[in-house]
Amino acid sequence: MTETDAALRTLAHNVRTARTRAGLSLDELGRRAKVSKGALVALEKAQGNPNFATLVRLADTLGVSVSALMEGNAEQRVRVVAADAVMPLWKGERGSEARLMLTTGGPAATEVWRWTLEPGEEYPSHPHQAGVTETVSVTRGEMVLVVDDTEYPVAAGQTAAFDADATHTYRGSGADTCHLIMTVHLPPGAA
Repeated sequence: MTETDAALRTLAHNVRTARTRAGLSLDELGRRAKVSKGALVALEKAQGNPNFATLVRLADTLGVSVSALMEGNAEQRVRVVAADAVMPLWKGERGSEARLMLTTGGPAATEVWRWTLEPGEEYPSHPHQAGVTETVSVTRGEMVLVVDDTEYPVAAGQTAAFDADATHTYRGSGADTCHLIMTVHLPPGAA
């Protein structure tokens, strides 16, 4: 079994478990998350290739983190994750990418993401569930964070924080690749 097959099996199991725990039918989950029933059936059979936006909508609808859908159940006291050990969950046409590195445990989980944004490339995100906040720390380059149609330039060495229950976009700016660490802070009980 390849790593991709194993990841799809884990995802299928976790989506089915979270859907059952939430008491949702495939039809109801699909309606709420704006995902076709056929795509959900394929996903729960470990088939298909769901995109990042679909995973975010499913996680938000099910009230869990994206990584809760992606990770197996092995818990260790200390986890060390190398960037190249984690597959990108989003890749842009110009080479940008987003990797979910890990999610912390506890009552209010935090997702840790590593992003690269090429100049002019952007990722628009739909609003998350109420109570979700994000921080974006630029380590190299420049980006523009757009929240509710207002642009906020963020340069290397700067960090921005915002309530993520609003429409938001991450856009690379400047002449070089932007590197950033994003944290998504989930409300208690959402992980």
